[in-house]
Amino acid sequence: MQKTYLWPSSELTSTPRHGDRPFEIVHIDHTQLDIELIDSRTGQNLGRPWVTFMVDAYSRRILAVYLTFDPPSYRSCMMILRECVRRHGRLPQSIVADGGKEFNSVYFESFLALKGCSLYKRPWSEPHYGSVCERLFDTANTTFVHNLIGNTQIMKNVRQVSKSVNPKELACWTLGSLYQALILWAYEVYDNTEHFTLGQTPKRAFDLGLIQGGIRPFKHISYDRNFLRDTLPSTQKETAKVQDMGVKINYIYYYCDAFRIDGVKGTEVPVRYDPFDMGQAYAFVKGEWTPCISQYRAIFAGRSEREVDLASKILRKRQQNSAKRYTITSSLLAGFLSSLEAEEALLLQRLHDMELKSILADINGQETDTSDSLNALKTDGDGEDSEDEENEEEDSEGEEAPDANVNKIVTDNGRTYTIYEDF
Repeated sequence: MQKTYLWPSSELTSTPRHGDRPFEIVHIDHTQLDIELIDSRTGQNLGRPWVTFMVDAYSRRILAVYLTFDPPSYRSCMMILRECVRRHGRLPQSIVADGGKEFNSVYFESFLALKGCSLYKRPWSEPHYGSVCERLFDTANTTFVHNLIGNTQIMKNVRQVSKSVNPKELACWTLGSLYQALILWAYEVYDNTEHFTLGQTPKRAFDLGLIQGGIRPFKHISYDRNFLRDTLPSTQKETAKVQDMGVKINYIYYYCDAFRIDGVKGTEVPVRYDPFDMGQAYAFVKGEWTPCISQYRAIFAGRSEREVDLASKILRKRQQNSAKRYTITSSLLAGFLSSLEAEEALLLQRLHDMELKSILADINGQETDTSDSLNALKTDGDGEDSEDEENEEEDSEGEEAPDANVNKIVTDNGRTYTIYEDF
């Protein structure tokens, strides 16, 4: 007997499994792409990358893409949410994810609660609940990745692999170049290719869904410093105690002049840190977020949280094998990171982080108050852009002026739709 497709939470049981409109339900998931990549400077093989997709369930449109060498973590979730706001100026109403630990983190759940987003977990042993992302993974591999030099499709039959066809020997794509090609495929090619289930392109389904369901300008989120800071992680209790050396975050002390203010020392203050630059953190002192720096900033600056975690694991393992007991401190970490031993042990992670910088700059380096959803919608049928407001004013001479609450007038297949601000 076939099981009924219902969400675990009763809140969604009355909602179609793919929602009634764009941004109502989105899926986030990760997969490792079938391609080997190289370092952009040395040509050294760096392995296979991980991609994170955010897909709108209603239109199957890819809302955001993030590419990295690091396995799935809360950092991938952080960057995919940033990319969604950067491109569309808003976050979805509900997010569907699997049972991965990155989706169960306190950071991820608190951030979604802060922004008014609901999180739903897919049931175990029910793969059809994630069919939106799983089918996209297969499409991305078959129509894009498997057509690139260095793809690992041949590795399914290892006996056929020789040095001349080994993907590691043929690899020529870097992380940055693959990311640019991937977003071109996702945002242009896939977006304008007819979807078998929908009978139309994801972009067209998305645009028509906005017409029917409303753009909802009140959902707009500005992509500015405040939003970027809101996406940064914190400690487990989200605060840190101000001591003589500052606040302690992940073995590292951070200090700022605001800690000298009377009454601040000894108090618990909210803190945040950048997982891609451990040389700096932020503390909320006297109603204001203040940048704090580490006393070993010259060493920690530009180093990722993952690299520092790997270094601390090496030190803890060394401690277990030694009769001498010592505590891991920021000075001990800084000394180890400066040593030749760390350079050798953490070289691969350093190369991964250096390759990732171009992608981080692409996502973090642009602050904008505009969004795809608030831009003028374009028709897919005739490929012509909608007229500018100035031309519309010239053509409408002698006619009644539109109401003040009219947000947009869109023409599609000979029909005119009026979108009001109060959607």
